[in-house]
Amino acid sequence: MKILQINATNGTGGIGRTTLEMAEFLNNNNHDCYIAYAEGIPYFKEFKIGNEIDRKIHSLLSRIFGLQAYFSKNSTKKLIKFIKKEKFNVVHLRNLHHNYINLKILLEYLAKEDIPTVLTLHDCWAYTGKCTYYTSDNCYRWQEKCGNCVRIKKDNPSWFFDQTQKMLKDKKELFINIPRLAVIGVSDWITNEAKKSVLQNAKIIKRIYNWIPEDFKPINTDELRNNLDVKEKYIILGVASKWSLENKSSTKGLDIFLELSKILPDDMIIILVGALDKNVELPNNIIHINQTNNIYDLINYYSLADLLLNPSKEETFGKVTAEAILCGTPALVANFTAGPEIVNYNKKFILKSFSSKLILKKINEIRSTYNKDVNEFDKKKFVMVENILEYLDVYDKLINISNL
Repeated sequence: MKILQINATNGTGGIGRTTLEMAEFLNNNNHDCYIAYAEGIPYFKEFKIGNEIDRKIHSLLSRIFGLQAYFSKNSTKKLIKFIKKEKFNVVHLRNLHHNYINLKILLEYLAKEDIPTVLTLHDCWAYTGKCTYYTSDNCYRWQEKCGNCVRIKKDNPSWFFDQTQKMLKDKKELFINIPRLAVIGVSDWITNEAKKSVLQNAKIIKRIYNWIPEDFKPINTDELRNNLDVKEKYIILGVASKWSLENKSSTKGLDIFLELSKILPDDMIIILVGALDKNVELPNNIIHINQTNNIYDLINYYSLADLLLNPSKEETFGKVTAEAILCGTPALVANFTAGPEIVNYNKKFILKSFSSKLILKKINEIRSTYNKDVNEFDKKKFVMVENILEYLDVYDKLINISNL
């Protein structure tokens, strides 16, 4: 089978790593998988979409006119030529909203040529007017027609115009016209949301969890503990691509870590992994580690930690939660979106309040009862081979649509 994955990045960030992992697995198992992407790590079966100048122009026009994925026409037409030439059996769409592709040109071509198309929902953008998430603002206009957007200055911001009603209408028409479309949610939460959206008429709508590579397992971290001088500390870990205090409702919870640090006992310390805004000053009991895309670095930090704290209110899946669990580290998550699902709805690991005192109380409860040698989580649902095989089954069903 010949497959093309299209994503904003390749090999970097959670979605970029997932894209590359799938390509490598398929190419090592008698399939032919290419990656079309805008930024990231070069791959031997690739198509590079546009360039940095094109993306900057797209970003500027998007902010001026309030329209995202309406530009980059030339680079998208070149991608179409590549798809025509290679004659793919399936096109697998991932993140399409990082100012690098023209959605109309791409989806109209897939519809016209009746190419089996899989859309994986790594966030909510594909079925909303513009939002990657909406739960923090309690906005569900995407179920009707959008407009009067409460997030107009968030996500991909618009400087002047609210075009969310138009963008949602266009997405509905573009996706509904693809004869063989499968929509895959990476959690039950987002899959159920998609069933209420403009994507509800897809031929297939199902959940396939993000997988975690088998490399994610507990390792000895005595040397790292010594190097960081945290040998006797109880380590609370936070992992994100970026830590920021802007738009607190949609961030990964840096403000919560900062408040927690004020009441931590001396035998506890916080480690934050990820890029940090320059204007943020951290107290002495928070250690900052720069962003890394090296999975073995991440495995070290997950295994080092005694607890992962993920207070994010907006998680389509929660990959850092699953990665920590597979490394033997308990995860404490916010009671929002997909977080509770990943910890099997176990109340012990779910935060219902962001009060620092209540968070610390939860941490102490886990500290006194959790044994890393005891598996309290269902790890089977994150197995890479099984989840990729589920995608192959979806590909087969789309190709043989008459069998549905």
